[in-house]
Amino acid sequence: MMKKVFVDFHVIQTVPPSCVNRDDTGSPKTAVYGGVRRARVSSQSWKRAMRKMFREHFDEFELGQRTKKIVALVAEKISACDKAKSEEQSKKLAEEIINLAGVTTKDAEAKALFFMTGKQAENLAGLVLDRDFGSKKDTQKKKEAQIALNKNQGVDIALFGRMVADDPSLNADASAQVAHSISTHRVDNEYDYFTAVDDLAPEDNAGAGMIGTVEYNSSTLYRYATVAAHELFKQLAEEPDALAKAIKEFARAFIASMPDGKQNTFANRTLPDAVLVAVRADQPVNLAGAFEEAIRSKEDGFVKESIKKLKGHAQKVYGEFACAPAKSYVINADLSELGVPVDFKTLLDELEKEMKDRFSPGNN
Repeated sequence: MMKKVFVDFHVIQTVPPSCVNRDDTGSPKTAVYGGVRRARVSSQSWKRAMRKMFREHFDEFELGQRTKKIVALVAEKISACDKAKSEEQSKKLAEEIINLAGVTTKDAEAKALFFMTGKQAENLAGLVLDRDFGSKKDTQKKKEAQIALNKNQGVDIALFGRMVADDPSLNADASAQVAHSISTHRVDNEYDYFTAVDDLAPEDNAGAGMIGTVEYNSSTLYRYATVAAHELFKQLAEEPDALAKAIKEFARAFIASMPDGKQNTFANRTLPDAVLVAVRADQPVNLAGAFEEAIRSKEDGFVKESIKKLKGHAQKVYGEFACAPAKSYVINADLSELGVPVDFKTLLDELEKEMKDRFSPGNN
């Protein structure tokens, strides 16, 4: 039986005035925790930022695209393999094989967003162009189409999962979980009233060309994510190198990415103030409880107290409930009692090496 290995990521990060992730009214998202309203950034928002960063460090074929335009994706592969097919013929074949696999479409688009890799689109294209495929029974065709869609999962699909309401057999379990980020203190949203001047307005016109308001807040966030490395290992065909790279790039993206909501307005792209990465053999442990009692406002900010509370809560939880992590790394000397102090590059390299060692043949 494969041993469990969880990699927990804890981040303390300040974000200046910004509107990183807004609700349907345009307001920065918030949540009540510990009886106090907090700034909040949804997990979906941060996962999208991570997926965008993945594109800088993985080849295109290793990643998926979440889109309704899957007919076009498959049709493109069909046309590439059989140049005699017209665009319309390729689209027709693509839609037929996608429907056969169990995904419904309308007007040549999936009815809901679907996560698919380029390799999976190639798999489907290969099936419909196979001379023997047309002569098979529909049940066999459907089975082969679903196998084609479940093979060659991208790293992002393996990490974040795929849910298909049309046919659960096409679902992919997520091996990673990302928590909603919350502020360690109370937050009240504020409003920026702005005016813009018309450059070509007459000089004697003192009025504004337009006026408006933008809602924003600022916060010190606690961010948490965890990866079930043993599950990810299985999803990546039990290849230690692929797993090690996936964990390394997950760490890079979780720590260094930033959702791009209103970035042009606020330029709020910060990096963390402190990081704790724990490799665990028992279960993932979210340390949000450190901030159930909101930190009160002081003139010296929230970061020092946030790090202090994170350290104290981790020591308490590790001592009273969970085992201490098998291995821990920290970025920030104030967390040095919890793990080996490293810089960001060393952290990524050490995590990659740790995963290779743990999942090499004979070690798990």
